[in-house]
Amino acid sequence: MKFKDIIYAMTCLSFAVVIGAAVYEHLAVVPRWTMAPPASLSMFQGPYGLNAQAFWKPIHPVTLLLFITTLIVSWKSQRKASVLIAFVGYVVVLAVTFAYFVPELIAITSTPYIDIIDSDLMNRAQLWESLSLVRLGVLILLSLTLLLGLAKKEEIETDHLRVL
Repeated sequence: MKFKDIIYAMTCLSFAVVIGAAVYEHLAVVPRWTMAPPASLSMFQGPYGLNAQAFWKPIHPVTLLLFITTLIVSWKSQRKASVLIAFVGYVVVLAVTFAYFVPELIAITSTPYIDIIDSDLMNRAQLWESLSLVRLGVLILLSLTLLLGLAKKEEIETDHLRVL
């Protein structure tokens, strides 16, 4: 197996880990905290609160670095388009994440615990969840684009370079 293939596979794996974690959060964590905020936000608070940042902060730079490396080593291949589309899409998703999703999540989850349901906060949480599911759908489509690039030839064939 060539270095280019290993880097490409590692990029696919890292991107799949990002998506797998997002799917896990949407199945196990998000439904719980969006259920009845601020009463349902206790999982984020106190000394033993959930610290998802411990995962998300390192995985994105690693994935971006792998994307950039894969893009460089795939630049003169048929895989370039798949890598470029997935990379640009991921960067756009990250920009939206840091502009809206992270600040809104922090604002919602840092609301002090009280044993009542705040309808405004609940609406914000449900909007966040809905938009985050759209974001996850985009990431899944981008990962399929990246994975389909594995089926493409590593090098671009040109007629004048072929030897019969």
